[in-house]
Amino acid sequence: MGLNDTPSGERVQIAFFGVRNAGKSSLVNAGQQLAVVSDVAGTTTDPVRKAMELLPLGPVVIVDTPGFDDEGALGELRVEATRKVLATCDVAVLVVDAVRGLCDTDRQLLALFSEQGTPCVVALAKGDLAADTALSEVAGAAAVVRTSSATGEGIQELKETLARVGAEKGPEPQLIADLLAPGDIVVLVIPIDKAAPKGRLILPQQQTIRDVLEAGASALICRDAELAQTLAALPAPPRMVVTDSQAFGKVAKIVPPDVPLTSFSILFARYKGDLAVQVAGARAIDSLTDASRVLICEGCTHHRQCEDIGTVKMPAWVRKHTGANPAFEFTSGGDFPLDLTPYDLVIHCGGCTLGARAMRGRVARAAEQGVAITNYGVAIAHMHGILPRVIAPFGL
Repeated sequence: MGLNDTPSGERVQIAFFGVRNAGKSSLVNAGQQLAVVSDVAGTTTDPVRKAMELLPLGPVVIVDTPGFDDEGALGELRVEATRKVLATCDVAVLVVDAVRGLCDTDRQLLALFSEQGTPCVVALAKGDLAADTALSEVAGAAAVVRTSSATGEGIQELKETLARVGAEKGPEPQLIADLLAPGDIVVLVIPIDKAAPKGRLILPQQQTIRDVLEAGASALICRDAELAQTLAALPAPPRMVVTDSQAFGKVAKIVPPDVPLTSFSILFARYKGDLAVQVAGARAIDSLTDASRVLICEGCTHHRQCEDIGTVKMPAWVRKHTGANPAFEFTSGGDFPLDLTPYDLVIHCGGCTLGARAMRGRVARAAEQGVAITNYGVAIAHMHGILPRVIAPFGL
């Protein structure tokens, strides 16, 4: 995939961290204007993101963050925003002022990178102004690169280093291809209703089709209304049926019990999250009461319609299933609480627009804080009584 056709959630996320005026924005801008640069401390007030190509790695997202030593009430909000970026990035760049050397805030950031297992590259900014800077305390960094945005020193080396470190994430997970063999037929059930984007398919559907084709299999696409007719027309049962989770109730009655069935959302729960944790989390739905609090989260910020799944359908399904009326709260995009302990359950979308690290980080945060978390598709399947069937293809 190239830059323009690579979903943001599939790009390597590289974020620049450091104190105010360390030179983060100047380094980020080396080669192209992305962030506003000024000698005034605290010029970067919000994370700034830019999609670009970083060869030979390929499409990436570069993130410039506010100074981690920001002060005051607004400064605390900016630091919190920076912490959220840290929870989602694949590679962290610690920008250290070569003149000043390592400070306590830099050490705090290094400790956070280590704690979260985020590979770190240290960029010595303003290297043209300091002949030597001893950095014996950054032994855990993947590399240390002396740079200067003024002279261009080390910029190419930094790019090459980031490409190398970014490529060391390990083997890419597969969405569905590892479940298929060449020649298999997969039926994808895609309802077309007023919530479906006009003239296009949504990202999970597109990515699933691509992964099916890369496995050497064939994708046969139909609406739920034509599913029975489509299955009857096949000379043999398909290898698998994948449906929009919202159609689980109807589709599960049509697909023969011996044909594996799952949903796009559940595929993404395995692809980007921890499916086993989210399956366990679905059981918490049964224990909800009027006093419970449920957080419903979406990774994107799409326009919500009258029958929106997150704010309308999911609460209605939960109320019907439990007979209770818990309190529901909603977040979208990057707005995911650092503290989840006020909630009894988190129900998350598939996370197709989030990076794998971001999605897994959200699932892990809930698990670490003892809060049940599940996924739209897993939750819907549980409430329809078909969860064991739709997770069977994954050996769970």
